[in-house]
Amino acid sequence: MSEKIECIHCGEDCGKHPVVWEGKNFCCEGCKTVYQLLNENKLSNYYELYEAPGIKVEIQDFGQKYAYLDNEEIHNQLIYFKEGDYSKTKLYVPDIHCSSCIWLLENLYQLDKNITHSSVNFIKKEVDVTFKNTDISLRQIVELLASIHYIPMINLERVEGEKNRSENKKLIYKIGIAGFVFGNTMLLSMADYVPGGQFMGEDYKIFFGYLNLLLSLPILFYCSTDYLLSAYKNLKHKVVNIDLPISIGIITIFTQSTYEILMHTGTGYMDSMAGLVFFLLIGRWYQNKTYQALSFERDYKSYFPIAVAKLIDGKEEFIPLKDIQVGDQIIVHNQELIPADGVLMRGEANINYSFVTGESKPVFKREGDELYAGGKQIGSTILIEVVKEVMQSKLTQLWNQDFDSSTKEKDLTSIIDVVSKYFTIAILAIAVAAASFWAYTDPSKIVIAFTAVLIVACPCALALSIPFTYGNIMQIFGRIGFYLKKSQVVESLTRIDTVVFDKTGTITYIDSMSVQFNGDELTKKQKDWIKSLSRQSKHPLSVAIYDHLDNDIIEDIDDYMEIASSGIKGVIDGIKIRLGSAEFVGNKSAEVSHKTSLVHISIDEVYMGYYAVVNRYRKGIELVAKKLKDKFKIHIISGDNDAERERLQELFGKDTDLHFDQSPLDKLEYIKALKEKGHKVLMVGDGLNDAGALNESYVGISIADDVFNFSPASDAILEANQFIRLPELLNYSHKGLKIVYASFTISFLYNVFGIGLAVCGILSPIIAAILMPISSVTVVAFVSIATRFALRKLKVLKNS
Repeated sequence: MSEKIECIHCGEDCGKHPVVWEGKNFCCEGCKTVYQLLNENKLSNYYELYEAPGIKVEIQDFGQKYAYLDNEEIHNQLIYFKEGDYSKTKLYVPDIHCSSCIWLLENLYQLDKNITHSSVNFIKKEVDVTFKNTDISLRQIVELLASIHYIPMINLERVEGEKNRSENKKLIYKIGIAGFVFGNTMLLSMADYVPGGQFMGEDYKIFFGYLNLLLSLPILFYCSTDYLLSAYKNLKHKVVNIDLPISIGIITIFTQSTYEILMHTGTGYMDSMAGLVFFLLIGRWYQNKTYQALSFERDYKSYFPIAVAKLIDGKEEFIPLKDIQVGDQIIVHNQELIPADGVLMRGEANINYSFVTGESKPVFKREGDELYAGGKQIGSTILIEVVKEVMQSKLTQLWNQDFDSSTKEKDLTSIIDVVSKYFTIAILAIAVAAASFWAYTDPSKIVIAFTAVLIVACPCALALSIPFTYGNIMQIFGRIGFYLKKSQVVESLTRIDTVVFDKTGTITYIDSMSVQFNGDELTKKQKDWIKSLSRQSKHPLSVAIYDHLDNDIIEDIDDYMEIASSGIKGVIDGIKIRLGSAEFVGNKSAEVSHKTSLVHISIDEVYMGYYAVVNRYRKGIELVAKKLKDKFKIHIISGDNDAERERLQELFGKDTDLHFDQSPLDKLEYIKALKEKGHKVLMVGDGLNDAGALNESYVGISIADDVFNFSPASDAILEANQFIRLPELLNYSHKGLKIVYASFTISFLYNVFGIGLAVCGILSPIIAAILMPISSVTVVAFVSIATRFALRKLKVLKNS
């Protein structure tokens, strides 16, 4: 008889003719393809999480099953972005259950090249897919997911988020039924608990036993199906999850009880099984509520309050995004994100949708064309009329997307995934050992000890430690003006050893600079042109000049262009205007020695002079520099000249590396060079000319003088008035890591204590079921109290 050959990806039998690649056996081409893509993209740790964790990839003919997705009306309901060749959809996939699922679903683009990006929201079990609509349809994407057994749940009534309410209602029904059965089986089993119960007639005991058996059927076949089916599906794919020991415990109690009732050897433990499932379901309900609360905080409360420029009575005023209504007209400057879906009312737009689709090629739009939230304007200021209800969560989710699939070193979360896997296997072994021990010493305790071990042991508390601790810190940071892209950034902040600052707009103010013009006297018309052109740019020096001039605005600017580290130019009333470096305006000989930043001016190709902009350093910069240089190596990179070298050396010390006249590319290469030397770099910039450096760094923090300065390239945004707290925030991140380790200790002690009592036969399955969710509650309570206590000094007014 030939030996069975298992597929290395999914674990199924390869048959007589396995597909072989590099000495490894696969049952089909699909499994081989998935294995190749994971290894080629350095994602082989997918196989470290579980042995043969993959789901068998089958090429299937779904016929007309998903044909309804070709209907234009239905298709449009499920597509929330469409521009040119690219579309985006968000699908609810209930079968997402572990880290392996996330690995695979976030690499769909390797299975089909027409899928450009996919990301998973594990808590919501959603997959966000960006695809080329000219080469692949929504129907084909759904069929691809279904072929690898991640079947999307598409219910048009749930498109607006009804699915969570429906699932909660189903869970409540199960809790109600389980509670009813638990109460009645306890009542029918009263003879086993009250004094004198042994004198009850044998006929009554048998009758009540059969009633208990009948009542327990809904518990087994309805109330506990979530646990049983989850364990079965995962076991089928060689995945050992926490539902497996729970399911074995439920089946063991039911089987033993059924045998005793039918054989008339005892009354069984049906009340224990009902109580077990009842308390487990209550624990799950609580956990779901907790996750939903976390999700709500993530979408609406943890993110920064985005503001937009609204046109009110002909004037530009900044108001919170949440106050924008359909029909409002909003102004979008060069390099700013479009905050809401709208129609272009004035100007010509070149929209870069790279934050939405990953495609950086600008899309040209004329007046009357539709624009989508998340696009970045490249060019002169445009006016947009809002046509759809504003959703901050839609815009802020762009921040959480990562079109760069490169991965960083393993964090604690990935380590915990592996620990949880072996934890479950260890619990199964302990349960079997306990049952074997009692089989020889006291057979009456076999079922109690075996099931109690399976139920009381819980890696959930271990798994909850990190998301709750970091999530809590993330929310507290958010309340004082430090907004993190994701909770894992807290852990990343504990690993940095080098801090790199951009200068202008980062360690200097942009709203209180001293501006003085040197050169030929400018006419009012010329000042109008300069103010109108400087309005187009969000660079700190342009903003300073715009604020300095009290002149009229001219809306129509042709051929506007902004060249990083050089300047801006445009045509107004047929006249060419340039602001920037001396070389950029065409008069390199105009370079002068000056102890400040200079912005040169040329009008109609005639050099007019320059604005001298005196920087004022942020309040508390000396204290920030002192605290940081004690722990980190400090670097400063700037696009300006070296006029302020001496002042910077006074602030940061003479051993600080200072680099001037740095272009955005130079800044990016500088960060890369530090990374190649093994440094964990924290880059602090303004998100304008240093977006590439922010994205390349280990952690990138964007300093925002105005909350509308939204930079998806960064990992965090720090409101400028909280800059002085940067060293303090880094210190509190380290405290968060200590809290994680402390919660690990609590989880470990709980499991040692609980399993010890269960092995000794002291703990009943019902008490074990009560303790299991209590362990999770304890960890949640501990991290909530500990983080708030550790970060109590941060609970002050944001404007202090």
